[in-house]
Amino acid sequence: MFVSFFPQPKLFFTSAAAWSLVLVLVWFFGAEQWGALIGLPPAAPDAAPIIGVSVFWSPPFLWFYIYFFAGVLIFYAFWNWYSPHPWQRWSILGSALILFIVYFQVQVSVAVNNWYGPFWDYIQAILSKTTTSTTGEYYSQVGSFAGLALVGMNVAVLNAFFVSHWIFRWRNAMNDYYMMNWSKLRHIEGASQRVQEDTMRFSQIMEGLGVSFIDSIMTLIAFMPVLIRLSANITELPIVGAIAHPLVVAAIVWSVFGTISLIVAGYKLPGLQFRNQRVEAAYRKELVYGEDDETRAQPPTVKELFSNVRRNYFRLYFHYVYFNVVRYTYLQANNIFSLLILGPSIIAGTITLGLMNQISYAFSQVTSSFQFLVNSWSTIVELLSVHKRLRAFEATLRGEELPEIDRRYLERERAGVPPADQPAS
Repeated sequence: MFVSFFPQPKLFFTSAAAWSLVLVLVWFFGAEQWGALIGLPPAAPDAAPIIGVSVFWSPPFLWFYIYFFAGVLIFYAFWNWYSPHPWQRWSILGSALILFIVYFQVQVSVAVNNWYGPFWDYIQAILSKTTTSTTGEYYSQVGSFAGLALVGMNVAVLNAFFVSHWIFRWRNAMNDYYMMNWSKLRHIEGASQRVQEDTMRFSQIMEGLGVSFIDSIMTLIAFMPVLIRLSANITELPIVGAIAHPLVVAAIVWSVFGTISLIVAGYKLPGLQFRNQRVEAAYRKELVYGEDDETRAQPPTVKELFSNVRRNYFRLYFHYVYFNVVRYTYLQANNIFSLLILGPSIIAGTITLGLMNQISYAFSQVTSSFQFLVNSWSTIVELLSVHKRLRAFEATLRGEELPEIDRRYLERERAGVPPADQPAS
């Protein structure tokens, strides 16, 4: 699954994580200042944030772009020398580009949050008659947001196009790798489906989850300082009272509660999803055999196989009921949680409309980062299911024993017994 696309996967991912950590530490312990040597100094500590799209070509941003791509090229050059791989341009440079775009989209969110405060304070001042403004000034403020939205939208579109190609390249690499070893793999149940369908699903899900995880980390890094700074305007929480950094504490406690709730509610789903693919594959394969062999796909056998499909689906539907009750209840409560914790400050009148919008947005970004498992659990369930199916290929190619369910299928197949697997309880 990985060796086909990445050079020496275990060492590669370990070195990628280590190199990323080195680059981050070097940046925060001095490299951020190095841009001044080429006329791209960092922003002054007390400087107001740049409002609008021009922030993306300000000197600090331009220096970060140079620093990021220099770090990527060094990493790529090392692997190109140490362990050349036919797919390294896509697996290394392509992955780095996706990570950069994730970073850029997070910065768009930060820029939008910086726009919120002044704009909504401006609106509050106009509505309360404490200041006057012109139509031109108002549309200039709105136009500033439109510029940010336009950049974010176009980057998202280009990213979706590139990611589609990146995913297919990974599938292409897995397909080529498995086809080279087809003689060893063809006896595994549903081997054709696993190569044709599961490789695409695996690469697609891995990309989605990986990007979501990195996005959560980058969002947390970008917005946690913002939330800490905004916490200076919030002195207490409902029921709890006055505590240090109340917004940060509330975000962490709320996110941990949601994550644990979803894990408990959905721990049975991966096994059921895997079993679902098994019974569907067994039913489909018997029908395919019946196209060429009139002794196969007889009504009793087909009825039993479809009965297994029906039974497993109904069991899956039942378990998803309580999982979705927990999931959607939590997500709906999440929409108003920030308003609940801001209640005392709103009533006391200690925050402005602009500040309230900034806090709500930053709080939602931080809680979403902590809620990676909450938002991704259904996808993780599907990934575990696909991984189990492709794991049989990996075991065969390494000379390891097949998983029990695949061994049982192979024994029945060799004995000429239709693969009428019974769903797990």
